[in-house]
Amino acid sequence: MDFLFDPNLWVAVGQIIMIDILLGGDNAVVIALACRKLPPAQRTQGIIWGTVGAIILRVILIFFALTLLAVPFLKLVGAALLVWIGVKLLAPGDEDGHGNIEGSDRLWAAVKTVIVADLVMSVDNVIAIAGAAESASDGHQMPLVIFGLLVSIPIIVWGSQLVIKLMDRFPMIITLGGMLLGWIAGTMAVGDPAVANTDAWTWMPKLAQTDAIKYAAGVLGAALVLAAGLWMRKNSGPATSGH
Repeated sequence: MDFLFDPNLWVAVGQIIMIDILLGGDNAVVIALACRKLPPAQRTQGIIWGTVGAIILRVILIFFALTLLAVPFLKLVGAALLVWIGVKLLAPGDEDGHGNIEGSDRLWAAVKTVIVADLVMSVDNVIAIAGAAESASDGHQMPLVIFGLLVSIPIIVWGSQLVIKLMDRFPMIITLGGMLLGWIAGTMAVGDPAVANTDAWTWMPKLAQTDAIKYAAGVLGAALVLAAGLWMRKNSGPATSGH
């Protein structure tokens, strides 16, 4: 039990919790977007199960974090998936025309969306958490990570519920949330080893790893999601309510 008195341990715990809080904003938006059309009675279930599933996957990802970052094209694929999720969240939901579908089906569809989006977004996030855990005593890194993630669950759940309430009152937040996914996709894509590493995959065009390039890619990703979402909304015809 001597490790409990190691100051590095508690510094690492604090760092992990702060990282979870700071990065939880993205998660809260994704969870809120995915669960906003659920009946009020099922929203909390969707938020909780989506958060728990995402946290479990994040713990698994941390085991392979450094290897994952070195895999070429993984971030590019993840960025494309995030753009698709963002567009689908902005466009009229297919479920609007399926009012006879049972709530449980729609609940798990929302949970699945949360988990897939968080899995993609976590590739970068887990590195920060793993890096914070490395400063702790050997042998305690994974327990620290799991503890920090568990502490973040109520923060993300509460944040998601707050965002849903704001979405009900200010629908523009839905559009901004979808654009946020596009921003994350753009900044993720430019950091892929296939376009960032000048010494490998020379047949791929390379991008300078500067803040200007990263921000420009984020803006382009956000604009792409917005344009595609508005186009799909315009061409879908009048949506019918499923209630």
